[in-house]
Amino acid sequence: MLKIKDLHVSYGGIKALRGIDVEVPDGQIVTLIGANGAGKSTMLRTISGLVKAESGSVTYNDKELIGLAPNKILEQGIALVPEGRRVFPDLTVLENLRIGSYLRKEKADIEKDIQWVYSLFPRLEERNWQQAGTLSGGEQQMLAVGRALMSRPKLLMMDEPSLGLAPLVVQDIFSIIRTIHQQGVTVLLIEQNANMALKTADFAYVLETGHISKSGTGAALLADESIKEAYLGKKKA
Repeated sequence: MLKIKDLHVSYGGIKALRGIDVEVPDGQIVTLIGANGAGKSTMLRTISGLVKAESGSVTYNDKELIGLAPNKILEQGIALVPEGRRVFPDLTVLENLRIGSYLRKEKADIEKDIQWVYSLFPRLEERNWQQAGTLSGGEQQMLAVGRALMSRPKLLMMDEPSLGLAPLVVQDIFSIIRTIHQQGVTVLLIEQNANMALKTADFAYVLETGHISKSGTGAALLADESIKEAYLGKKKA
C-alpha cells in the first residue's frame, strides 16, 4: 500500500501541497481529480522523487520513499506515466519500450514483456520500427504506458493520460487502464476527465489548491451534486 501522510511541498515559497493525506491500497484504482494548478502532478512527481517534499511522509509497503532517488523508487515497483507522454521522439517504438526495462537484467523475461505490451497495444507492434515522434497523440500515450509497464510495476501512476486525445481514443485508454488493473497492477490516476476517472476508480480524492477537499468511492463522488457542478459540467436544478 502507498500511504501519504501530512505531505507539504513548496515551490519558491508558494505552497503547492498542504497537509495531503492519501492512501492507495494494493489492487485498487485510486484517482485524484481537480482543476489545473491544484497540485495533482506535484503529488505524483513528489512520490517519484522528482520533487523534494518540505515535510510529511510517503511510504510504500512501510518503506519511506522521501529522500530516495527516482531510480530507487522505480526499483520499489512504482512507475510514472508522465503528463505530456514524454516519449523519446527520435527513437523507435521498440527502443522506447526497451528503455522502460533498463533496470532489469533478465533478458528472456524482458522479451516476454515486450510481447505482453504488444498484446495490450497491437498498434505498437505494427509500428515497432517507427520513430516515436511520428506517432499520433493516442499512439504516443499508448507507448508511454507501455514503456512504464516494461519496468514491471506493482503501482502504476498515470498523469493526465487522456489529455489532448480524441474521445474515442480516451475510451481506449481507459479500457487499457482497466485491463492493466485486472492483471494485478495497482493504479493511481490523475485525470481532468472527472467523469471517466470516477467511473473507473474504486476510490477518489478531490484536490483543490493544494489540499484534499473531499474523498469517497468513485461512485459516491460521481453522484455528489457539488462534484457534478464543479467537475462534470452539470448545473443544479
